[in-house]
Amino acid sequence: MTRSLTTLTDLVAAVRQAIDVRTGWTDTAELVADQLRAHLPGPEILTPEQRLGQPDRVAGHLLHAEPDGTFSILGLVWRPGQTTRIHDHITWCVVGVLSGIEHEELFDEALNPTGTRDNPPGEVSGFAPPGDIHRIRNVGDEIAISVHIYGTDITRVGSSARRFYN
Repeated sequence: MTRSLTTLTDLVAAVRQAIDVRTGWTDTAELVADQLRAHLPGPEILTPEQRLGQPDRVAGHLLHAEPDGTFSILGLVWRPGQTTRIHDHITWCVVGVLSGIEHEELFDEALNPTGTRDNPPGEVSGFAPPGDIHRIRNVGDEIAISVHIYGTDITRVGSSARRFYN
């Protein structure tokens, strides 16, 4: 299926299928990442207004929250220079980049840098605690857009971040 033909309905059905396997968090993240690769939408999954982002923060747009609380899908919009704090997560997470480049810094439990990667459009990655401490920033000159799938209903818990680090 091409990116332009993938709909949110297709993606939600694919994520449900992956979660129905009922395995551990790391394996679930891998299964959901495989489904996101196969059903990666384009930036048009967000409205033109949403794709503009916010001047003072990374803009998150809820695209779907599963009624039983097992997952949620968000579209995130990063203007040039916008960044997250160093953080980890309360559950597994899968990220797919739709446009722009997201620069990711990875850290160990003592906050020692363990690596970096630049995630271009089409890149999909998944991870689960422990070992998920990172920071994401848009180091490019254009807006970056990504889809984030979390193993919880983000509307119930408020944030996917478990801890923020200085």
